[in-house]
Amino acid sequence: MDYPQPQNQRFLVQEDMGTNAPVIHQRVIAQLTTGLYPQFRSGAIPYEPLPEMMLGEYSSPTPDLIFYDNALDQTPIIIEICHTRGVKDDTQKVIRLIDGELYGIQEGFVYDYKTHHWFRYRFGDGGLPTESSFSEILQLDLNNFLS
Repeated sequence: MDYPQPQNQRFLVQEDMGTNAPVIHQRVIAQLTTGLYPQFRSGAIPYEPLPEMMLGEYSSPTPDLIFYDNALDQTPIIIEICHTRGVKDDTQKVIRLIDGELYGIQEGFVYDYKTHHWFRYRFGDGGLPTESSFSEILQLDLNNFLS
């Protein structure tokens, strides 16, 4: 069967055309960002929380939330937000990013918005995440910023 070809239309094709981020996913990112940004502005935490920012300048991983060290141009902390089926993949992603030592990440978190569980992985943990929402670097419980 022949289908008519579109006339005078341009199509943009990209490898990653969309995101798989439902409203609750974006809501968690927004709650964390809006709760933590005043902490940065007041000087209570030294790193700027930024949503959906690449770790490098070009074609690099983009965690859901990063904490950016403006003085050193590094990202010491990252957070991935997911649902229960994504915990394993996101945890492995966080471990690879931290253990790879490419971006200077020292601490990473995965938050499962369905079960409300947090997982933390730190550089040197040997591939074994713990169930925790407490950031030793920030000396804050990240779960306190979710309602």
